[in-house]
Amino acid sequence: MIGKRTLDAAALDAREAAAEYDNARAWLASSARTATAPLAADVWVFDPGLTHVLLVDHRWRGWVAPGGSVDPGETPREAAARELWEETGVRAELLAVPAAVTVRSYHADWSATMGVSFAAVVDRSTTLVPEAGQPVAWLPLGEAWQGYFPEDRLRMREFAASIAVERHGVAPATD
Repeated sequence: MIGKRTLDAAALDAREAAAEYDNARAWLASSARTATAPLAADVWVFDPGLTHVLLVDHRWRGWVAPGGSVDPGETPREAAARELWEETGVRAELLAVPAAVTVRSYHADWSATMGVSFAAVVDRSTTLVPEAGQPVAWLPLGEAWQGYFPEDRLRMREFAASIAVERHGVAPATD
């Protein structure tokens, strides 16, 4: 059972997200009535030049953003920060506005899950401490990688470009 604090935070994150995919806001509204729908959170960690993203090489999902399930009593933002630390050894301040909200299945046999993607900007010289059996690496946004969610690369690039325009008035060169 998902508690009120978690549901309220997820609803706020979904409303404020820079991008919505898969009709996620409506999915959350219909699923919130049962308060049993799973929730997930991840972090799109960019370098200061907004040309690279920090990814985890998951054992069967390939390269994905650090993330995982929202634990009972936790908000999606808290879960994202915790998962980032657990999977990469990185503690980072998450940007105020969530990057995206999605609905997806993280495994062919699993039910749909609403996920909130947060973002952070971290220097690539930051020490990385990956979980055992799950390497981490900075991958260029301009190059394809093998992952369970191939659409995420374009979504990350678009969000990185929006950060660059907001900060500098110009999008980064990623190709």
